[in-house]
Amino acid sequence: MADRSFLAWPFFEDRHRALAADLDAWCAAHLPVDHGDVDAACRGLVRALGEAGWLRCTGAAEGEVLDVRTLCLMRETLARHDGLADFAFAMQGLGMGAVSLFGTPAQRDWLSRTRAGEAIAAFALTEPASGSDVAATATTAEKRGDRWVLNGEKTYISNGGIADLYVVFARTGEAPGTKGLSAFLLPAGTPGIAVVERIDVIAPHPLAHLRFTDVELPAGALIGRPGEGFKVAMAVLDVFRATVGAAALGFARRALDEALARVQARRLFGAPLAELQMVQGHLADMALDVDASALLVYRAAWTKDGGAPRVSREAAMAKLHATEAAQRVIDAALQLHGGDGVRSGMAVESLYREIRALRIYEGATDVQKIVIARATLAEAAKGG
Repeated sequence: MADRSFLAWPFFEDRHRALAADLDAWCAAHLPVDHGDVDAACRGLVRALGEAGWLRCTGAAEGEVLDVRTLCLMRETLARHDGLADFAFAMQGLGMGAVSLFGTPAQRDWLSRTRAGEAIAAFALTEPASGSDVAATATTAEKRGDRWVLNGEKTYISNGGIADLYVVFARTGEAPGTKGLSAFLLPAGTPGIAVVERIDVIAPHPLAHLRFTDVELPAGALIGRPGEGFKVAMAVLDVFRATVGAAALGFARRALDEALARVQARRLFGAPLAELQMVQGHLADMALDVDASALLVYRAAWTKDGGAPRVSREAAMAKLHATEAAQRVIDAALQLHGGDGVRSGMAVESLYREIRALRIYEGATDVQKIVIARATLAEAAKGG
């Protein structure tokens, strides 16, 4: 059973502890699901999570705020049980993050559907030629009368092809670079949207390359103000980036649990593997990585929930450390399993494939280093 002692830390309130216990019990009864048909599995997971009420925290109605500690606890717990369940949950929040933070009352109507699991959301920012360089966004949205006309392409879009609505970022030209981007809410049934390619990756998830050809949108599709798309995107990532670290933490906890069970049950040289000092050294490193990640993740979440306007530095640290540490923990767990670690269908083999993408999406590790360094330099300049 995964360590739950961290829930006694002062980052959490009783409601968080109760939620973690209730969700863990639900996950034990319902997860993992069959991943054979990934699209069907994701649709089913969104529906099941919505019916059970677990998606309520993924959106904030008028007057509400997103509780980042809740989001992190949810992702950690779901990831520990089933990576695809974590994905389905996370995309409902990330996909509707812009609407939760900046949406109009009409746009917020969608939240009742996404939080109930009746509609699937997606966040469309990445492009074939831009990747981490958001300033190089080439998709355009041209104002024609009282409508916007969208043209361009997006790639590696999670839930691409199965989503009911997309939040799309496009260049509207108010200024060069990031200052000339805007965000739009785009229902999937709008004419002119095409799925160019479904993208297969090592840990299967619904991903697609999308093309927008003369897609007409009403004025009310604009989220926030023209030219504030980068601000919208960064505000969303400021909330959800720490939750990526939480998902990685969930994977790492599961890997540590699997390793502990393995080394206590497996005998070598006439004794349990757990009695070998080299093995104990691996376990110590793994436990240290897990606790350090948890401290960084929940510090970032607690800071944001405490009212901090921005937690870019804290969230970047949490995301960077937790994802890199989880890679180490999972690799060590696989090593302790020996040949069984690379057998298809083994938990550690699945975790090994699941973790790798988390070090890339929502800001790759190298991008997080830049964020942390710039924030540290800015603080040093203030002190000088």
